[in-house]
Amino acid sequence: MGIINFIVDFLGSVNGKFYLAAYLVGSIPFGLILAKMFAGVDVTKDGSGSIGATNVLRVLKQKDPSLAKKLGAATLFLDAFKGIFVLIIASLVGVSEETKWAIAVLAVIGHCFSPFLKFEGGKGVATGVGVMLYMLPLETVIAIGVWALSAKTIRISSVSSLLAVTVLVIASFIIHPDIPVIKTHAPILIIYFIIIYKHLPNIAALLQGKEKRVV
Repeated sequence: MGIINFIVDFLGSVNGKFYLAAYLVGSIPFGLILAKMFAGVDVTKDGSGSIGATNVLRVLKQKDPSLAKKLGAATLFLDAFKGIFVLIIASLVGVSEETKWAIAVLAVIGHCFSPFLKFEGGKGVATGVGVMLYMLPLETVIAIGVWALSAKTIRISSVSSLLAVTVLVIASFIIHPDIPVIKTHAPILIIYFIIIYKHLPNIAALLQGKEKRVV
């Protein structure tokens, strides 16, 4: 009963409510919802099986290229914004910087391990970049620039994403050797390694020369 009481008390606290909200909002599979609602397609059963914008675009291109671009863009925006949304509300309430970083991490965990998808999910890039744009805007803008350049030249989504998040982490150590208030890069590294973990199949495919280009 002691553990149950602790959990109930914790979730009843302001921080606990935001942690739960960050995880659950982060868990919303917008790519799956949009593809089913507007195209009648289950993206978890096609392509890479991911709920992210790249797979939405890849799968729906076969059916309707114009709609694929619109739903891909909407998925990208919503996946990025869902973490930012909770962070904005948390900031308005006045939670601590430590709590905001925890919210950022939990939003990414929710996206990658969604309870709505039997704890499967997306790769975490859009949600990760979204929360990092809020927490470390300069580093994230640099990373987005790297992503845009590599997306146009290399045209392999996983490579562009992994390059971008790696640059973001490196930039965070250069621009902010000590992260303000929390004095640690731990939350950034946690998000980074979650994204790397979710990309392990892509990394294996790259090494085998089987990773597909975005066309």
